[in-house]
Amino acid sequence: MRLTPEQIEQFDRDGYLFFPSHFSTEEMKTLTDAVPELYSRREAYNVREKGSDAVRTNFAAHMYSKPFAKLARHPRMVEPVQDLFNEKLYMHQFKINGKMAFEGDVWQWHQDYGTWKNDDLMPESRCMNVAIFLDDVNEYNGPLMFIPGSHKKGVVEAKHDLTTTSYPLWTVDNPLISQLVERAGGKNGGIISPKGPAGSMMLFHSCLLHASTSNLSPWNRVTVYLSLCAVSNHVRRFKRTEYLAHRDFTPIETLPDDCLLKDYPVDLPWEKGMPASALQTSLEELKQAA
Repeated sequence: MRLTPEQIEQFDRDGYLFFPSHFSTEEMKTLTDAVPELYSRREAYNVREKGSDAVRTNFAAHMYSKPFAKLARHPRMVEPVQDLFNEKLYMHQFKINGKMAFEGDVWQWHQDYGTWKNDDLMPESRCMNVAIFLDDVNEYNGPLMFIPGSHKKGVVEAKHDLTTTSYPLWTVDNPLISQLVERAGGKNGGIISPKGPAGSMMLFHSCLLHASTSNLSPWNRVTVYLSLCAVSNHVRRFKRTEYLAHRDFTPIETLPDDCLLKDYPVDLPWEKGMPASALQTSLEELKQAA
C-alpha cells in the first residue's frame, strides 16, 4: 500500500492519517484471539494498571507471538511509513495497550519522541507510530485524542511523571496543552479523536501531542501500537530494557499481504522465554550502526 501525494500533504499538515477498516474482521480475529493468553502471562513485559490486575500494556509480542510477528511485517502497515521516511525501517517498540472496560486508566498528554529522545538518545523524530484497533473505538471507551498540527512545534518541555499511573511517562503541562489546542482551533477542531471499527489504522508523528481518558465503559479498547524507526535514526543508548526499546536495527522485510490469514514462517526469538540480556541496561552511548 502506497500513500498518495494528497495523503502525504495531509500528514505534513495534521501529523496523522486515519484509515478506517484497513484490516478485515477475519484478519483482526487472528490477533484478538491471541491477546487473552498474552495478557495472562506473569512476565515483566506485561505492565498492569495501578492497583489492578488488568493489563495496561503488553510489550514486544512480535518477539514471541506468531500472529503479532506477522503483523509486524505486514505491508499495509510498513509501506506507508516507508513512503513518508523514504528509508528502510526497524521496529523500535511494539505494544498492545489494554484500556480494559471499567479499568483502563488515563494516558496523560505527551509526545512519544520525548521519551525516545530523553531515555534512548534517538537522534531525530524519524520514528512513526502506527495504531491498529483490535476493538471498535467509540466516544465512550477512552479513544486516543490528538492536537492536530502540534507535531510542528517539535519537542516541547516535559516532566517525568512517575506516580500518576503504573507506567512512567514524560508528560506536558496543562497550560501548554491549552495554548496548543487553542492554536489548533479551540472547540472547533483543536482536539480530534479518530474513531471506527476494529481493523482501522492510524499513523501519527512521534511529536504529535496525544492522550486518552480512562475507560469507564463496558467495552474494551485494545490497540496495537507499532513504532517504526528509520534505520539510520536508531537509538544511541540502551538505558531501557529491550522489551521497551529494541536493539536489533535490522530492516523489516515485509510478508505477503495475506500473511495474517495464511501460515508464513516468522522468527520468534523469545518464543521460549525472554533472555536475561533483554533486562540489562547501560548508560553508555552507542555509535551509529554501520
